[in-house]
Amino acid sequence: MVTTPWESDITQLLKERFGPDITQFSTYLGQNFLVAKPDAVIAILEALKLELDFDYLVDVTAVDYPKRPERFDLVYILYSFARNERMRVKTMIADGYRPATAVTVHLAANWLEREVFDMFGIEFEGHPDMRRILLPEEWVGHPLRKELSILQQDDSWVKENLGIESGQ
Repeated sequence: MVTTPWESDITQLLKERFGPDITQFSTYLGQNFLVAKPDAVIAILEALKLELDFDYLVDVTAVDYPKRPERFDLVYILYSFARNERMRVKTMIADGYRPATAVTVHLAANWLEREVFDMFGIEFEGHPDMRRILLPEEWVGHPLRKELSILQQDDSWVKENLGIESGQ
């Protein structure tokens, strides 16, 4: 991925406020993003909401890089109606790390973080209702982690509840 540096009033304010907690400000194909240390993410989201008008949390998602020490990229997608601008806040976390919930800043994070938990197994510290949202509670595993192919997903659940031998 070839990125270009992102410089604006937003990056200037965030550099002054968070310094080395933000490791990168970049643009990729016209989409602005920053990369932050995990422990700084909630404070950054709060500053973006309260001081820079990024008041809409569009999505929270993750990407699995199983061979990397910080296995997951956790990505928060924000939008500012006042600015008509979108941006991403990314952080890298190790498997088993429990990032702080963003529900304290954006109520919409509740269901979005539950989806990340359901699909990737990332549990958010302080979340008010950390349980599956898409799959049944008895489902074993997390389908968007890359250690199993789609055909190796919870075979026993498929057999028991769908009455078929395979998810093919």
